[in-house]
Amino acid sequence: MTEYERSRTMPAQPEQVFDQAANVSQLDAWLPHELHVRGAAPPAVTVHEDRTDQDTPALLRAERDQMRIEWGTREQGSYAGWLQIAGIGGGASEVTVHLSFLEDSHDPGEQAARAALDDSLQRLEEQVRMRVEHAAG
Repeated sequence: MTEYERSRTMPAQPEQVFDQAANVSQLDAWLPHELHVRGAAPPAVTVHEDRTDQDTPALLRAERDQMRIEWGTREQGSYAGWLQIAGIGGGASEVTVHLSFLEDSHDPGEQAARAALDDSLQRLEEQVRMRVEHAAG
């Protein structure tokens, strides 16, 4: 099993970050570009991966009271991850995303995984900023 984890500070309250991150219809706005999530009957979702042009049954659970989102493949059990949001004061949050590849064949490698996590966190921050600025304006 291989695991990767990255964190980023975001200029918003944890609830604002969670509401953006957990919105199934807007996951494509911050997930890696090659992944697309379609909600079936949550927590059941389907993940389409452009690279393989395959749909994979998955689970997605969002626990607002814990400020945590968890996901993973349903049938293969080859991949899992979570996103945790913590308030750090001053209207900011620390967002940590963690990936676990249970099968080596699904691991994209350290460089690709870390780049994808950093890009996703940056894109999530951009979405959160727009949401916060729109709410304030």
